[in-house]
Amino acid sequence: MSAAASGPALVADSCFDLMMMEIVDLMHRSGSVGADDNTADSSNSSSSNSDKEAAYFKLETLGYRVGMAIAERATKDRPRFADNLEIVKFICKDFWIAVFRKQVDNLKTNHRGVYVLTDNNFRWFSRMSADGPPSETSKLAFAHLAFPCGLIRGALANLGVVSVVIAEVSNIPQCTFQIKFRL
Repeated sequence: MSAAASGPALVADSCFDLMMMEIVDLMHRSGSVGADDNTADSSNSSSSNSDKEAAYFKLETLGYRVGMAIAERATKDRPRFADNLEIVKFICKDFWIAVFRKQVDNLKTNHRGVYVLTDNNFRWFSRMSADGPPSETSKLAFAHLAFPCGLIRGALANLGVVSVVIAEVSNIPQCTFQIKFRL
């Protein structure tokens, strides 16, 4: 690989990372733009929660569509997967490399349709920083996990698996994705 070929990829990666941070920020700000200043504090609080839920839903839906498209491209020349474990291994290796340029660090399962993917150095958290205690930072980082949850769910849907994906952040930059298959 020549230096010219690797140069633009580095720029594109950093631009994509920064764009994702701005998309999350925009989605969270867009709900509160139309808020009426004369409302009571209690209705303002419930409005804020519904705005956060709407932003999460929009980001997760966007990730779902992108995840479906990436999985479609990545599997077009492959034979069908034999079982759900092979599908999850595909997500942990090929899909994760295509999106995050690395494999998942750890995969655990209870062999009953629940899989836990752990990424110890989640790429989209590498450029994030916040003042305050780690618990507050983890809470702020959670907003940035709607899109990757949608990515995983969309890829699985494209592969014929209906699932629920839940993300957890214990300490930055580590995050965990729990995948539950629906039968």
